[in-house]
Amino acid sequence: QVQLVESGGGLVQPGGSVRLSCAASGFTFSSTPMSWYRQAPGKERELVAGITSAGDTTNYVDSVKGRSTISRDNAKNMMYLQINSLKPEDTAVYYCNVRLGRFGILREYWGQGTQVTVSS
Repeated sequence: QVQLVESGGGLVQPGGSVRLSCAASGFTFSSTPMSWYRQAPGKERELVAGITSAGDTTNYVDSVKGRSTISRDNAKNMMYLQINSLKPEDTAVYYCNVRLGRFGILREYWGQGTQVTVSS
């Protein structure tokens, strides 16, 4: 019943911006840290950004630090990732991620992903 649905990806020119959304359901979103990951062709999936349950603390991978903002709206069960000054290296499928203790096991849940393509 945990569900994560990403949206907002698309084709963007280098130097442009994208705002990704993640709609979450099936768990207590407001009490749960959330993360964005991405996976480029031929690359391992990597952590892009994380945010605490209250949204008061965030962290970013070095490659997007300074040009990205992760945020959340707990009243709407939504998480967002804004990336500015996009580079071709940002091209990847972006995934919403949550780690939950369920059925006595810590499990990771993923959305279906949204494609971001940075190209001129």
